[in-house]
Amino acid sequence: MSQDLLCFSTAGSVDDGKSTLIGRLLYDTGNILEDQYQALAEASGRRGKTEVDLALLTDGLQAEREQGITIDVAYRYFSTEKRKFIIVDSPGHEQYTRNMVTGATHAQAAIILVDARLGIQKQTRRHSYIARMLGIPHLIFAINKMDLIQYDQAVFNDIKEELIAWVNQRDDHFGEPADIQFIPVSALNGDNIVHRSTHMNWYKGDTLLEYLQKVPVATELRQFSARFPIQGVSRPSAHDGDDLHDFRGYTGLLETGALRVGDKVNVLPAGHTSVIDRIYTLDGWLDEAHAGESITVLLKDDIDISRGDTLVRVEDTQAPQLGKLITADICWLSDRALDPRRKYLLKHTTRTTKVMIDELINTVDIHTLETLGAKTETLLNGNDIGRVRLKLQQPIVADRYAECRPTGSFILIDESTLNTVGAGLIREIQ
Repeated sequence: MSQDLLCFSTAGSVDDGKSTLIGRLLYDTGNILEDQYQALAEASGRRGKTEVDLALLTDGLQAEREQGITIDVAYRYFSTEKRKFIIVDSPGHEQYTRNMVTGATHAQAAIILVDARLGIQKQTRRHSYIARMLGIPHLIFAINKMDLIQYDQAVFNDIKEELIAWVNQRDDHFGEPADIQFIPVSALNGDNIVHRSTHMNWYKGDTLLEYLQKVPVATELRQFSARFPIQGVSRPSAHDGDDLHDFRGYTGLLETGALRVGDKVNVLPAGHTSVIDRIYTLDGWLDEAHAGESITVLLKDDIDISRGDTLVRVEDTQAPQLGKLITADICWLSDRALDPRRKYLLKHTTRTTKVMIDELINTVDIHTLETLGAKTETLLNGNDIGRVRLKLQQPIVADRYAECRPTGSFILIDESTLNTVGAGLIREIQ
């Protein structure tokens, strides 16, 4: 029986201990090979450390190691007997907050580290806000460096109460509260990471790994109605071992739901209707495909379909919306401010279309959560978050982000430089 997979993100202020925590998770779960550990020991010695610095395992870039910081999103993989994991490690510096938005979009849980000596910092509020904005359902506050405050329960409780008040205040913006956990840890010494701490007998909750191993793995992508954005059209001249020597198939990633041979489907935005004749993968022909699978779909009718179109099941109850005017929350990723006079492209699933900034509705003060009027003089700068209205040259087949993350998100591209400048979450479609 295959193990399920949990994707979780880590975030926190600079020097809160994210890299050490990840290194500790990997080491204490036996996911560091002996030669890797030896390399860490040698690198630690060159830096004058008497003990192995587990943070070096994730701070892979030489520039990061020299500065002692993490400046890029890193993806790490590990497994236990119960589950497989993907870690999305986001940088701590304020100017790299945008990396969390792009890295944690698919995370099902988020770990936000808090230095027990310092308590809640600006980045704590910023990261917890972004986690809630991204719809991450499970939020874990790891109160780290408890060893440096003599494992004081009162300090932990004070930080916990302050965080509860902060998160509850934010729920006015995001609806139902996330599942929230507070765990006192020492990543350096391994307290409550994988093994239960002997220094904090007053804590009766799960260790970090225990909690991660029982977080419900989201199944909403499979339960949601089918969304199959067309990546390309396949026209093989022959197919070995099959009586079909020439066919027209439509390839892509099945983002949500399921498709079955015999299903009646709509091809959007044109609205053509057909029936699925066959489903093909690299492993052969299928009767049924599920979310997350890369497939080729053959239809019974020869109709005009191209990259950017989307197949949906006629019988599914959750119909997508088709529109050329969207309202979205955007995290601006570029150092050059958003400018409605510049030409941008919107990439949504497999469709790319020209877009015009119709209106900057408001911006959000990430620290106070105060909604501000549109900053008409500077618009959105790097790391700013704001709500905008966009006019599209071509319609997109989309869902609200709150209902379906894969088809409710997009990126903005500067047409002149082809740089990605914004990450957006769709709130309304017209």
